Amino acid sequence: MIATDVVGVFLVPMKVTFMIAFVIALPYVLYQAWAFVAPGLYVHEQRLVLPLVIASSVLFIVGMAFAYFLVFPVIFKFMASVAPQGVAWMTDIEKYLSFALTTFVAFGVTFEVPVVVIVLVRAGLVSIEKLKEIRPYVIVGAFVIGAIFTPPDVLSQLMLAIPLCLLYEVGIVMARLFYNPAAKKMRKSTM
Repeated sequence: MIATDVVGVFLVPMKVTFMIAFVIALPYVLYQAWAFVAPGLYVHEQRLVLPLVIASSVLFIVGMAFAYFLVFPVIFKFMASVAPQGVAWMTDIEKYLSFALTTFVAFGVTFEVPVVVIVLVRAGLVSIEKLKEIRPYVIVGAFVIGAIFTPPDVLSQLMLAIPLCLLYEVGIVMARLFYNPAAKKMRKSTM
């Protein structure tokens, strides 16, 4: 790698440190966000806080690991293979880190889809039937997101879109397990 920016050799370690700090602090930050919302929730809804915080943290880290161990090798191999003859492909450390952080965040957020689906169903904002009904739109949206947040090759787009679609399906299955229509009826009767 090369450094073409004067302060790049200083900023890159700082950005890496911030990313590591973010990953380490993520469970605490998510817990604080849930603790802020918790007083407005019923007791049976508050029981979901700890499992969802743990699941959110683990899924974000799994998404980052997926990007690092599976996506990066494919992307870099592809980019090296399409470099024109006679061109030395040397990556600037600042641009590499920017690309890596964007990819990590994109895959980390993508892997949060099951948690989002479960929360939406439990909050009563959307039904499982509606989630099944909008499945074709989610698939198209997954490929659009894959095209936006990955390099311009089809393989890396697929490596983001396919897990997004699969995680959406996992979210629907998990939401069905966590969905309790009796609690919803009881909540409506107390209002």
